[in-house]
Amino acid sequence: MKTTDQIKRTKRLDKKLYVGKFAVYGFEVSFKFADVTEEGFDRFFSDLVSFVDSRDLIMGGAGGTERFSIYISNYGRYLSATEQDREAFIQWLACYDFITDCSVEALSDAYYGV
Repeated sequence: MKTTDQIKRTKRLDKKLYVGKFAVYGFEVSFKFADVTEEGFDRFFSDLVSFVDSRDLIMGGAGGTERFSIYISNYGRYLSATEQDREAFIQWLACYDFITDCSVEALSDAYYGV
């Protein structure tokens, strides 16, 4: 049996499947809120959207006032979040003293989670 690395595919198929040089990468972030006011919560998410937008990134996630998880990748088709985006996000997140138990994962494949 052949592994996925041994399968011969055309460039066109690789592009459709987002594999090989067309793979898209992003990173997962999870954190908790500690003693945040409703105004602080609203301001944080407004700032989060502004930060993500300023770097041409896109995010999706879920959570509530206690725990929140998001996945961040590049907004452009076939473009990836970079290690610089990840580091900038870590520094940006550190500015909020009510964010605790923060975890920013390494870059991973946005489509296949590898």
